[in-house]
Amino acid sequence: MVRPAAAAGGPTLAVIAREAGVSVPTASKVANGREDVAPETRRRVTEVLDRLGYVRRQRTGAGRGPALIELVMRQLDSPWSGAVLHGVERAAREAGVSVLVSAAPAGGARGAGGEHGWLERLCARETSGMLFNLAGLSEGQYSRLRQHGIPFVMIDPVRQPPPWVPSVGATNWQGGVSATEHLIGLGHRRIAVIGGFPREQSSTARVAGHRSAMAAAGLPVPPGYVGWGEFSEEGGRREMERMLALPEPPTAVFSCSDEMGLGVCRALAGHGLRVPEEVSLVAFDDLPQARWATPALTTVRQPLAEMAGTALRLLLRMVAGDRPEGVRTELSTRLVVRDSTAPPGGRA
Repeated sequence: MVRPAAAAGGPTLAVIAREAGVSVPTASKVANGREDVAPETRRRVTEVLDRLGYVRRQRTGAGRGPALIELVMRQLDSPWSGAVLHGVERAAREAGVSVLVSAAPAGGARGAGGEHGWLERLCARETSGMLFNLAGLSEGQYSRLRQHGIPFVMIDPVRQPPPWVPSVGATNWQGGVSATEHLIGLGHRRIAVIGGFPREQSSTARVAGHRSAMAAAGLPVPPGYVGWGEFSEEGGRREMERMLALPEPPTAVFSCSDEMGLGVCRALAGHGLRVPEEVSLVAFDDLPQARWATPALTTVRQPLAEMAGTALRLLLRMVAGDRPEGVRTELSTRLVVRDSTAPPGGRA
């Protein structure tokens, strides 16, 4: 176990212990995420750590290189996770480092043990750095990582992280533009969009890209033509059902994920409408199911494996002592045209 130490000018463990009314060894256990501390004592010491801005010493010195990186994911059994794992594993093999993979608690990033319990257990493993492929962390958890002095990078966070947190994502806004421009170029004018989680960065950026392309073409976006499907197949199906009940349904749809696109196809098939003969569809992500669908989905490719590899390489530079030039790195998206889009035809 690396013994915590204050950063230059920061409080020492002795100060933390005195403020919390505990011994220095007890303060050290809490700072290191040890489990053998009473819950009330842990809470009291953690409050003092937060209030005084305690920072632990870096685990690896510049130029020494990391021994182990931890990748924490929202789930391990999805095509999305598979692409991220592939990208991290390939980059780790090239760099000669090892990766420990774990899933976030079922209860979300807060996890068991309150605000910091789950995160403190991660910190206690003494990995050299962490990659998070989660929707996001709480403000308190971001702060604790900073206080522990653990380098970390977010991979495509759904929620906007604090401005000092490094992250790697995709050009979501431009992806939304290219999806909608493709439909406009085919001759569609009544184009709807189904976003994922409302008010979260990747989803709102894609919807904003759609709106921008429509405005540039001088086309309106009626309120009923904007829906939110929570990045799920059921969400896409539900929103498409709603849009089909409009007095003038869309002839084309941009769904902001492949999963939602599959739900759109289900809803259309239930109404006897064919894709793309009667309704064209563009999705987003380019996961394997987009290629396997019937018809194969035209989609915006998000370079998940490349994003994950870029995040690992950025983290290794941070572990070695480098500072990232910018906190947000975005990789280009690309429209992949398949069989789900065509010029507008007659509607059933």
